[in-house]
Amino acid sequence: MLSILKKEITSYLSSLVAYVTIGVFLLVLGLFLWVFPESSILNYGYAGLDSLFDTAPYLFMFLIPAVTMRSLAEERKEGTFELLLTRPLTDWQIVLGKYFACLTIVLFALLPTLVYYYSVYTLGTPQGNIDTGGVIGSYIGLFLLGAAFCAIGLFASSISKNQIIAFTIAVFLCFFFYSGFDSLGQLLSLQSLSLENLGITEHYQSVSRGVLDTRDLVYFILLTGLFICLTLFVLIRQRQKSLTDQALLKAISVLILLGVISGLKFTRFDFTKEKRFTISPVSRNIMDSLKAPVRVFVYLQGDNFPGGMKRLQRATRDMLSDLQAYSHDRLQFDFVDLIAAIKKLPDNEQKAEYDSLQARGIAGQPYSVKTDNGVTQMLIFPEALVQFGGKEIAVNLLQTRIGLSDDEVYNNSIQNLEYAFSSAIKKITSGGKPIIAFTEGDHELTDLQLNDAMKSLSDGYEIGRLNLKTVPFDVLMKVRLLVIPKPDAAFTELEKFKIDQFVMRGGRVLWAIDQVNAELDSLRRHGNEEMAFPKQLELDDQLFTYGVRINYDLIADMSCAQIPVSTGNVGGQSQIQMLPWLYYPIFMPNSKNPIVKNLDGIRSEFANTIDTIAIKNVKKTILLTSSPYNKKLTAPHILSLQALEQEPNPKDFQSQPKTVAVLLEGKFKSDFLNRPAPDSLHEHVTIIPQSKPTKMIVISDGDVFKNDLGSDGSPYPLGYDHYMHQNFGNKNLLLNIADYMTDDSGLIALRTKEVQLRLLDRPRIRSEKLYWQLLNNILPLAILLTFAIFQHYIRRRKYAH
Repeated sequence: MLSILKKEITSYLSSLVAYVTIGVFLLVLGLFLWVFPESSILNYGYAGLDSLFDTAPYLFMFLIPAVTMRSLAEERKEGTFELLLTRPLTDWQIVLGKYFACLTIVLFALLPTLVYYYSVYTLGTPQGNIDTGGVIGSYIGLFLLGAAFCAIGLFASSISKNQIIAFTIAVFLCFFFYSGFDSLGQLLSLQSLSLENLGITEHYQSVSRGVLDTRDLVYFILLTGLFICLTLFVLIRQRQKSLTDQALLKAISVLILLGVISGLKFTRFDFTKEKRFTISPVSRNIMDSLKAPVRVFVYLQGDNFPGGMKRLQRATRDMLSDLQAYSHDRLQFDFVDLIAAIKKLPDNEQKAEYDSLQARGIAGQPYSVKTDNGVTQMLIFPEALVQFGGKEIAVNLLQTRIGLSDDEVYNNSIQNLEYAFSSAIKKITSGGKPIIAFTEGDHELTDLQLNDAMKSLSDGYEIGRLNLKTVPFDVLMKVRLLVIPKPDAAFTELEKFKIDQFVMRGGRVLWAIDQVNAELDSLRRHGNEEMAFPKQLELDDQLFTYGVRINYDLIADMSCAQIPVSTGNVGGQSQIQMLPWLYYPIFMPNSKNPIVKNLDGIRSEFANTIDTIAIKNVKKTILLTSSPYNKKLTAPHILSLQALEQEPNPKDFQSQPKTVAVLLEGKFKSDFLNRPAPDSLHEHVTIIPQSKPTKMIVISDGDVFKNDLGSDGSPYPLGYDHYMHQNFGNKNLLLNIADYMTDDSGLIALRTKEVQLRLLDRPRIRSEKLYWQLLNNILPLAILLTFAIFQHYIRRRKYAH
């Protein structure tokens, strides 16, 4: 076999056709990757070789048939194949010798592409900011694809003596196996057969990311082995020999056995540095436990997306593919170009379709794209819809945040994908939903003020309200999370006792409490001036026992929301101006805790400061703080809208950030330790002195989960400021808290997943673009030409003697 291998390689590299073919391949590849804007690495802006591994398969469809077409066809046409058979070589040795020679030539053609790696490595910011492990894994995928195409090309060369016909057949078969099964799978009558699993694309796209799944590896081995066996079969039949080759039968048996084993058990090797394609055990368990099909429709689809949006689109497809791998094919997904689909509808139906989508949580948003000609606006739908059993839940894919660059927003969104999809699938498929109860009876927020909070939670939880004065304790114990949303009246000893013993038995509590009575509407009604005074909630002792104290003060913060203020009359009309209101702080999450990581700013109203108390067995995590430009005002304090007329001096507001939200976890001491139960308790409840391991969250603002109301009394979405026309992170904060407090599987921990942002040095690219385009188009050809000259020189010198 080695003699055949050496002969084929030497023969091919001694011909001008070989270098012309490889040269054309490298030239076209270089143009696609470095010059043409649609697929240019320089325009993409990220330090990766994704474009190489997306483009190369289509060029392989022509390069490899051009390499393999002469392998057997030329031998048979010139009659030299019969001479081979007279040598002490078996059919297997001849076929495998020629196959590995073709594969070696393909590898030789790929070697100059390492120049691309060097260029991206150099242009990274900082230099070297490229995932080398991921690139190696992707090259393995390209090698496996080349191996399969070589086997197909060799088969085509065996069935015809004409090289052109062999080339044409090979191109057709390569294209059909790469894309044909995907096209067939789109036919309505064949969609249920999952024909795309038979095609190369499904398996190559998985490996080309830098992830080697043993099922994909076995697929390429089976496909390669199949066509090598078919080549042997053709050669045997052409010589009119009987099919009694034991080696061929054994090879077929091994391939069948390998296919059966891969279907029963598989593993995956993630070559990427951050293991970003490694699915967590939590998500695997969710996918593995699916009992019925789950369908995901992704609406982030389009052709003119900028590089970052394309990266998010690709990452979404990759994540769903990875989750699908563990779902026993029960998770199916489609990417839908929503704008194109709606444009096909009659004009009078388009608005109704947009309204219907918005009601289901799919809201298009305008997006600004920077181009060479300026900034253009486009409408995008960065959402997905998860459907199961007649139910559906929307998933937001784009995690925006004030103050972050577009690249950081895309990167945060990619980091959040596994949590977003796994959480949504778990919520929609779980049988019994955990109960979240909002308290009432102490002048808490109304149902209308909590409308969007309860509506948003209802996808994954049973939501209700309960009065602590009247609810039986055994009913309270069925609640998974108790939310106390901005009470205004004092709590009775009975209510405090029920909360305390609820906590002692492992119950979880979310406290959203104002300690100071202050409202903007009331301030406007009382002549733009009012006294902010402390509330008497009678909760201080209980919270102190648990390890926290909410102070009787207000935070004035220069990082704040704006409110409309009348600044005079012109022509009989009031002039309204938006001015910053220091008592509406916007808290930017800095903690790495999964509850708040990568959240947008949290809008608040009249927040207080929090002190933490050293309590044994209780761990405290600060979730939210004010900005470094804040001032603490002790209540009682006179609030006046006249203060808006004065520009705040930053020097007066320089102070340490104040804590406004804290997570408490551990074993809490009972506030009723060594105390009797209240006389008003008319049921038997055993007092437990110390809690089971549990957790609570304390937020010093009762308005943080309140939605604004329109002039007609209709509720706005939670976190939406209708004066500023801006969305804040309040809704996502509530959803994350609910997940963290009710789920002990560790699903929320997926929000801590880190994916390193790998950017190219864009200022350097702008100034050196032509240089890098020339380098990556000329240098690979120069390497090829140098080798050709050197090989020709060695050959002449050898045969001259």
